[in-house]
Amino acid sequence: MRKIYNIDQYKTVQGYGDSEMEINRSRFISYVNRAVTEAEAQEFIATIKKKHWDATHNCSAYICGEQDEHQKANDDGEPSGTAGKPILEVIKKNDLKDTVIVVTRYFGGIKLGAGGLIRAYGKSASIGIKTVGIIERSLFRKISFLIDYTYWGKIEKNLRDQRYRIHETTYADKINLVVLAKVGEEEILEEKMIDYTSGQINIERKGFIYVDEKLE
Repeated sequence: MRKIYNIDQYKTVQGYGDSEMEINRSRFISYVNRAVTEAEAQEFIATIKKKHWDATHNCSAYICGEQDEHQKANDDGEPSGTAGKPILEVIKKNDLKDTVIVVTRYFGGIKLGAGGLIRAYGKSASIGIKTVGIIERSLFRKISFLIDYTYWGKIEKNLRDQRYRIHETTYADKINLVVLAKVGEEEILEEKMIDYTSGQINIERKGFIYVDEKLE
């Protein structure tokens, strides 16, 4: 299960993806994925290295943890600071959490120099992130409302008009409705529901959930 951080909002990559480009006959293949823990990041890197065991280099970087406490960059044989660090800087520049990137290089016979390598690995990482896409994760509280059927039509319309997310609906003797409220705005929703039902309602706050929204 996805760990709930003590932060209301953060950005990360949408998931797994890859992209490829060529610079001076060298192939650069970028692999991007989400990694919640350092172990997941390292496992992903190991998987790509195994897949491209014959590559000249498999350079990587990752950031994960609530406070970005796990960060690592690996040049994998490229000159120090020319591969892993540029990849890591791209992750930081995009303000991403829980992200791992591996850039595989097949050398094409033309040396790029330190500056050329930094630009190549940075560009490859950027293209990889763009290919996958970035999402913003916002923390919501699940609130359960037990209501009579009499109020359902009015409540459903008002919630949808105000763009509240209805997470779950259960129909029995009464309707059990679970609605998502942004953390810090729980009372606003609860007061509205009390007003819609003239107080004829049971309210119970449940757990937390992150809602993902893709950014352009």
